[in-house]
Amino acid sequence: MSRIGKLPINIPAKVEVKMADNSIHVKGPKGQLSQQLVAGITVNIDGTVITVERATDGKQHRALHGLYRSLINNMIVGVSQGFTSQQELVGVGYKASNQGQLLDLVLGYSHHFIFEIPEEVKVTTKQEKGQNPTIILESADKQLLGSVAAKIRSLRTPEPYKGKGVKFTGETLRRKAGKSAAKK
Repeated sequence: MSRIGKLPINIPAKVEVKMADNSIHVKGPKGQLSQQLVAGITVNIDGTVITVERATDGKQHRALHGLYRSLINNMIVGVSQGFTSQQELVGVGYKASNQGQLLDLVLGYSHHFIFEIPEEVKVTTKQEKGQNPTIILESADKQLLGSVAAKIRSLRTPEPYKGKGVKFTGETLRRKAGKSAAKK
């Protein structure tokens, strides 16, 4: 039995969960999400507890058991509390600003990056004196939030010598010494 898959999921007070046509629909204060289920994975809703079960002990069903339990749990946490991701722009002259769902980034290239954020993700930018510009992304969908954050990071990944680029807040980068250390 999967250690993650066999754990029950508690449903918070303001969250509504429905099963229809082999898919699960979750609705809460932060939005609504749905997930299609694979054949062989069943979801049982008993009052305020959800359990995920698999049909057989085959390799494919064992692999999907914990995955679908985690996906459903992330949906419930997302619609009740939401997820946030913060990114810093480290570098001289790096800037971030937004107008609605359009994110304008200056990352040291000869041009600006205009990035359109999906409607499900709320974006805010913060630029305080003496601090690096910060991009704050909020969403109920953890998968979408992660892919948008990864796309923004891929525009200028942090380099290992000075650490310049787009990095997650609190992320520690592996730094290299550079050429001067080799001259000893």
